[in-house]
Amino acid sequence: MRTGSEPTTARSALRARLWLSVWGLVWALAGTAAFALAGRTGWAVACGVLWLITTVDLAMILRHLRQGPHYQPGPDIPPYPPPDHRD
Repeated sequence: MRTGSEPTTARSALRARLWLSVWGLVWALAGTAAFALAGRTGWAVACGVLWLITTVDLAMILRHLRQGPHYQPGPDIPPYPPPDHRD
């Protein structure tokens, strides 16, 4: 629900999430390779799962960035009235 008190310059932190996801992807890939070479199968699998999760998150972030800004009502649109809760 829109209250009318939202900041007019609010932006999503998608760029920060993008770089944090890339950082996590690099570390998960390095951990998977290092543990696989060291013969630590359990840790290699754990890092591989983390690598998969980070890749999916990165894909979602890139999709959201490519979608661009979505419609947001301007300052000339009044706030929505609160819902009427009559039970």
